[in-house]
Amino acid sequence: MWNEFKEFIARGNVLDLAVAVIIGAAFSKIVDSLVQDMIMPIIGVLVGGVNFERLSVTIGSVVISYGKFIQTMVDFLLIALAIFLIIKTFNRIRGGKKTYKVKPTTNVELLSEIRDILKRNEHSYQQKEEQTDSNSHEETVVRFRRKVD
Repeated sequence: MWNEFKEFIARGNVLDLAVAVIIGAAFSKIVDSLVQDMIMPIIGVLVGGVNFERLSVTIGSVVISYGKFIQTMVDFLLIALAIFLIIKTFNRIRGGKKTYKVKPTTNVELLSEIRDILKRNEHSYQQKEEQTDSNSHEETVVRFRRKVD
C-alpha cells in the first residue's frame, strides 16, 4: 500500500495540481487586493458610496438580506473583469495572437483524400488476409494489447 501511495504522489498530475492550488491561492490574494483596494474605491466614488450589503427585506421575523447577494455578484463580476484584464495583458506581453493559415479545400479534394485512405486500408487488409490464408495450416496465435496508462 505504501508503494502505491508513493507512486500516486509521484505522478506528474498530482504535483501539477498541488502547484496549481498553491499558485491559485496566491493569485487569488492578488486579485482580491486589486478589486478591494483599487477598483472598489473608484466604483464607490462613481456611484456615490452606495453599499448594497445594507439592503434587506423583513418578512415577519425573517430578514432577507438580498443586498449581500447583490454585493457578492458585483464582487464576482469585478473579480472576473480583473482576471480577464490580467490575462489579456499577459497574452499581449507574451506575444499576442498566433495566426495559422489553412489551405482552403474543395469537396473534390476532400473526397479524393478519403478515397486514397480507403484504398490504402483496403490494400493493407488484403495483404493481411493473404498472410492469414498462407499461414492457415499453422496454429492460431491470439495477442492481446495491454492498456498503457
